[in-house]
Amino acid sequence: MEAKLTLLSAQAGYGKTTALSEWARQISMPVAWISLDKQDNDWNQYWSCAIASIRISYPNFGSHFMSLIEKGSAVPLELAMTSLLNELHALTSELVIILDDYQFIELPIIHKSMTYLLEHLPANVHIFVASRIDLAIPTARLLAKGEFHQIHMQDLRFQLNEGLVFFQKMAELSLTETQVTDLFHSTEGWVSGLQLAAISLKRSPNIAESIQRFSGQHHYIFDYLLEEVFEHQSESMRAFLLETSMLNRMNHSLCEAVTGLSNSQERLEELERLNLFIIPLDEQRNWYRYHHLLSDFLQHLFIRTDTDKGIQVHIRAANWLEQHGLDEEAVEHYLEGKQYADVVRLIERNLLALVQSKSVTLMRWVARLPEDSFVEKPMIELFYISVLLGVGEWQPAFNRVEQAMARFTVLQKQRTSAEWDSVMGNIYFFCAVVAYLQRDLGRTSHYFELVERYMPEGSFFQTMGRNRFQGYDSFDDHLAWINDLHAAEAFLLKWIAAWEEKTEYPFIGYLYVSYSKLLYEWDRLEEAESYANKAIERKDMQPYARIMIPIAISASRIQQARGNSARARDLLTQLKVQIDSPDYELFMLKVEAEQVCLSLQQGSIEAAEAWLQCCGLAHTDEVSLNRVADHLALARVLAESERMEDALYLLGRLYHLLSKEDRLRDRIKVLILQSLTQQRQGQMENALVQLETALHLAEPEGYIRSFIDEGPRMAELLSAYWQVRQGSGLSYKPSVSLVYVKHLLQALSITPEEKQSINESLTEQEKRVLGLIIQGLSNREMADQLNIAGETVKWHIKGIYRKLNVNNRVKALQRAKQLTIGE
Repeated sequence: MEAKLTLLSAQAGYGKTTALSEWARQISMPVAWISLDKQDNDWNQYWSCAIASIRISYPNFGSHFMSLIEKGSAVPLELAMTSLLNELHALTSELVIILDDYQFIELPIIHKSMTYLLEHLPANVHIFVASRIDLAIPTARLLAKGEFHQIHMQDLRFQLNEGLVFFQKMAELSLTETQVTDLFHSTEGWVSGLQLAAISLKRSPNIAESIQRFSGQHHYIFDYLLEEVFEHQSESMRAFLLETSMLNRMNHSLCEAVTGLSNSQERLEELERLNLFIIPLDEQRNWYRYHHLLSDFLQHLFIRTDTDKGIQVHIRAANWLEQHGLDEEAVEHYLEGKQYADVVRLIERNLLALVQSKSVTLMRWVARLPEDSFVEKPMIELFYISVLLGVGEWQPAFNRVEQAMARFTVLQKQRTSAEWDSVMGNIYFFCAVVAYLQRDLGRTSHYFELVERYMPEGSFFQTMGRNRFQGYDSFDDHLAWINDLHAAEAFLLKWIAAWEEKTEYPFIGYLYVSYSKLLYEWDRLEEAESYANKAIERKDMQPYARIMIPIAISASRIQQARGNSARARDLLTQLKVQIDSPDYELFMLKVEAEQVCLSLQQGSIEAAEAWLQCCGLAHTDEVSLNRVADHLALARVLAESERMEDALYLLGRLYHLLSKEDRLRDRIKVLILQSLTQQRQGQMENALVQLETALHLAEPEGYIRSFIDEGPRMAELLSAYWQVRQGSGLSYKPSVSLVYVKHLLQALSITPEEKQSINESLTEQEKRVLGLIIQGLSNREMADQLNIAGETVKWHIKGIYRKLNVNNRVKALQRAKQLTIGE
């Protein structure tokens, strides 16, 4: 109990479960026991089981965490695990969490979540893991800190003196020390082998001869002993063992349904008395499971002897499970029993719930179904495609869309019902999605036209998950995905015109958002504001967090650009009380990242540093396309906090990811931040190289606001770039036109000619005074240093103010920095 993690690691049959269960009965504290199997190799299923087990001791535990894990991969792992850790920290007593048979867990995200959990686990929580294999999570740090306790096979293996006690007192066999030694030589202290040997020897007419036959490797001993034990059972008990071996868990009612025997409870209790590898799953002994060694042996034997009967057992088990509302377990057995029509029926019945919270399980089931088993159930195919797209499995989704379109087109020709019009409308919608993800806006429009023909009211899939956090922006923020802004404008205008007169068509909101952002980027602020307002004013969009949040962010940026700072802040503040979503906390991460960027624009470094302490982000985090905006906000705050190297480290990894994924807009934003950060460090040459790359990428698409929103620092950097280009020392042909640079400088209210004119208008003495103002000297200190009278200093300052068109020292400093004068 001094450790965070205790691992019992040994092959099957060494008593890991027995040791843990006996110990758990003896300790006087809450124990959450999770018996894992292959069906738990799923993010949602794994953590749902864990929470359900903890709730036996703490009934209201994990409500917020459960709402997060239902979103699967759409939720950042750190956010979900932080929620769980917060609830664990709130517990006032010790808690033991036992994960039995962890070897079934292979999903990397589960291992990663366990790693994160262990790194931050409160001192009152202790995790015990039993596994046949070593853990797939790093434990070196825990071991070095004394927080990791290991129990290996050699610790669990019986010693000779323990074997003597076992045979003489527990098994009540009078064996000599030599005979026990021989058994230990054969089994090497393997507990299950000794246990089976004891059962076998009790029935042996010649113990000495039987002991001589025990030889060979463990699995051979096991097969021999277990088969011998199995053969000594009555015929009815053997049939019971074989038929129930197909069950992952069982109670007497399920066993009766499978075997037809009315005395199944007595059978289970008899097996427990025989100590024949059966494990109770609850204190009341209602539910049991077989030890995996026994289960594997029996299943292998059953399938080998009677395959058809094995299939019938699965069917009977599935029928019972379905009747008792255990549809998911029923599906597993229907699949094994090859009852594909029943699988399809249960999937149809639970389709919405499966898509929302069991997408991995749904994919596995549908992948095992023959193609012709749901040919008459196109909605299953369509939902499966939507799940593949939702979890980022784009290529398999593309393949299935092509296959479905070919199959449905043939079927549609055979039927003329409105139902099949809906099917074709939906499949054409997915064809449009595929074309969009391939960045082919022409084909996307073509398929949208077909959607309009078959489903003028729109597809359900267009608004699926409307109020849920999806974790990706490829569908909601078109400018993050489409690199050609001019093609994007034509596409967006076409479909806005086609759909904006429809009164109940919220899908158009995504287009309003994207076009408003596009107009904003091109510095067409009035037009951008009008499209933002169109979305805000439509009632059909107001329940959609995925629309209202980005449109409010766009509106806030427009107000800030137009000089309405208070209004910009209010829009984001109001957004926090307007959104009503099960994923409120996830959406707020994006809003708060936008708020911190606005605070920096408005000069509030204190708000940014406060955000840095509570945002849960670090520059060493794995960068993700799902959190580009958050990473960019973090890089800004790090740079403003004088942590330039950390900011550059994060931006470098983010740029590599965005280049790999060909995300032009965000690559430009990263390059701009890199150049500004290097400028802060005094690495002007590197800063100008990064800036030129950003300008080269941005010029063809007409990016403006991404540059000018950076304010005076960008003005200074662009002016420096202009000066370098005006010189004749370049060793390469520039890839950026000076017309574009001049346009950006004009947008920043500074032209190269204006800078040169102001610079030339200042006298040498005024430049000296301005330099001393920049250094922070007072009028008296400047007079002393320049050896002139105080009144003369004031006269020079008035001249500087007039030429810079300012009226105080602070504005003079800002203007001088913009123009790079006096430094």
